[in-house]
Amino acid sequence: MKKISNLWVAMTILTLVSGSTPVFASDPLSVFVSILPQKYFVEKIGGDRVDVSVMVRPGASPATYEPKPRQMADLSGAKLYFAIGVPFENAWLDKIAAASPAMRVIRTQDGVEKLAMKRHPHHADGDDAHDPHGEAGEQEGIRDPHIWLSPPLVMLQSRNILTALMAADPAHRADYEAGYRQFIREITELDLKICNIFAEKKADTEFMVFHPSWGYFASAYGLEQIPVEYEGKAPKPAVLQSLIARAGKEGVRVIFTQPQFSRKSAEMIASAIGGQVVNVDPLAADWAGNLQKVAEHFKAALR
Repeated sequence: MKKISNLWVAMTILTLVSGSTPVFASDPLSVFVSILPQKYFVEKIGGDRVDVSVMVRPGASPATYEPKPRQMADLSGAKLYFAIGVPFENAWLDKIAAASPAMRVIRTQDGVEKLAMKRHPHHADGDDAHDPHGEAGEQEGIRDPHIWLSPPLVMLQSRNILTALMAADPAHRADYEAGYRQFIREITELDLKICNIFAEKKADTEFMVFHPSWGYFASAYGLEQIPVEYEGKAPKPAVLQSLIARAGKEGVRVIFTQPQFSRKSAEMIASAIGGQVVNVDPLAADWAGNLQKVAEHFKAALR
């Protein structure tokens, strides 16, 4: 009885000091994102006010992913879904929205001007070989979805994330704004570090990749990627020979791959030119640390 009285006294004092009834912290917002780097963005802005689940599992490709039944069921408790424009969303985003009518779907790519995917001469057939765009033509209608790999573009996406979090949880608006400001500072610092890495670029600014994930990164820092595969397909033998010839001519010694795709074609090219295959992951969980590491890999590969 004495313990109960003491507890009542303590709660009464708390009420008098605060001027209201005791307030307990609300549960964090249940949020879904499409890919791992988005989890990094949302948690930087939302802090402990968000509980983030990722749709595309580690090692899987956002181009072909199919959500698991358990993931679709878990959407019923989510408040927000942050889309980013990766290919699997084309088939699944409407189904994701229907799985939880109360959940708001946010397209974080809104406001981002997407680049056309570049097609290099070694992928051209017949009349396409006479590409009016010269060194790298553009694939009509195909837009590059890899917008999370450019720090300046992530700033734009972060603003969309902030706006959605504040609308869903206005009571913690100040917390989200503080997280957003801190994240923008971190992005600015990362951008400067990467600029410094490439401040004294060598004569060559081209690097060879299996999958063309790094177009926005290359655009931001004055580089150009040479993709091995085309439209998600491994190169045909004639194209592979053309790539080997180009790599040998231009002194390419590193072919960059990523965990979501086979290394076979890249290893064939590397073997033919006496080069090596280096793995870089565009979907790494540590977004900032990964981009700095990738920048260092690319710089080392430039002649």
